[in-house]
Amino acid sequence: MVALPAHAEPLVLEWPSRGDSGDWEIEEFEGETRYRVIKLDGRRVLEADSAATASSLYLEREIDIEATPILEWSWRIERPLEVDDERIKDGDDYAARVYVVAPGEGLFGLPRAINYVWANRAEVGDSWPNPFTSKVMMVAMDTGDADAGTWRTHRRDVRADFLRLFDMEVDELEGIAVMTDSDNCGQSARAWYGELAFHAE
Repeated sequence: MVALPAHAEPLVLEWPSRGDSGDWEIEEFEGETRYRVIKLDGRRVLEADSAATASSLYLEREIDIEATPILEWSWRIERPLEVDDERIKDGDDYAARVYVVAPGEGLFGLPRAINYVWANRAEVGDSWPNPFTSKVMMVAMDTGDADAGTWRTHRRDVRADFLRLFDMEVDELEGIAVMTDSDNCGQSARAWYGELAFHAE
C-alpha cells in the first residue's frame, strides 16, 4: 500500500439516505435493531432502537489507517443497560458500539475487531476480550448514566489500538459498524450516532 501524505483529507462516512441503505448493510445476530436516519439537535444522525434484539449496521470498505488512523465520532444514548457483568455472555449488551474490523493474520487468519462501547459498569479506559470471541476486544469510552442524554465526542488512534490490544501492525481496515443491542439481557436500548470520520495524525 502506498501511504498518503500526512495532510491526507479526512474520510467522512455518511449515513445512508432515507429509504436507501447504500453500501451499509444490516447484519443480524438476534432479531433486528431498527436503524433510521433522522434530524436531531439540528444535525443528521443515525437513530438505533433495540428491543431485545442485536443487529449491526455494517459498511464493508477498505480504509487506509496508515494515512488516516484517527477515528472520530459522536454518540448519545437514552440510558445504559442494567446488567450485572458485561464481561460475560449474558451481559454482553450495549446501548452504543462503534467497531472497526481488520483482516486477520496468516493464511487462515480470522478478522480481528475492536468494539468501542458506551459501557454499563466498566470504568472508562478499561479493555477486555469479548466473552464470545477473543478475536474482538472491548474498550469502554463512556460508562453508566452520568452522561446519558448528552452528546459525547471521541477520537481514537485505531492503528495504535490494534497494536496495543492485539500486538498487530494494521495498515488497513476491511469495515466499520455501529451496533445497539440488548438481546442477551432482554431489555431495550436507544442511541443516536453522529457521523464517523477518519483523520490523519
